[in-house]
Amino acid sequence: MPSPRARLALVATLALLAGTARPALAQPEGFPDLVSGLRAIEGNLGVETAQTSSGKQVIFAWFEDKEAVLRWYHSDMHRGAQDMFFPDRPAHEPLAHIPDDVGPILAIASITPTHGAGVAENLPVAQISIELYAPLPGGLAVGGTFAPESLEVPHMMKAGPAGEHEHPEAPAASPYR
Repeated sequence: MPSPRARLALVATLALLAGTARPALAQPEGFPDLVSGLRAIEGNLGVETAQTSSGKQVIFAWFEDKEAVLRWYHSDMHRGAQDMFFPDRPAHEPLAHIPDDVGPILAIASITPTHGAGVAENLPVAQISIELYAPLPGGLAVGGTFAPESLEVPHMMKAGPAGEHEHPEAPAASPYR
């Protein structure tokens, strides 16, 4: 049976990731609302939450650049959440391998809840991951994109419901060829 702290961690995590389109679950006392905290960070372009078919609870957070991601990383709310679940984590320089001029950046935080032993003593999850991505040029959007409207993806074809579309010219050279 998980400890009371582990049960609180699971309830808090599920409440955080419950999805903004549905009524939010009650926030456990003392646990931060990470989604609202992310939205409040200068340079945050948008936040979405979801549950995957495999049961992962996911937060998608778009940032304009590395500096904005670091503002979130060093925020009191994020540090508090880290201290709550990983108080003895090793010191490191976040985003050390990412050039300063990179952006926008998509941060994806995912967890898979468990009812048994978790990946950490005080965290009842089978998996936890925070991954960083940057958009590639191209793609297709009909009626809107998953990313926030303010995020402009280079060379994305945009189509309307009646078939009208904007098709950007192919770049003369691409670093992805």
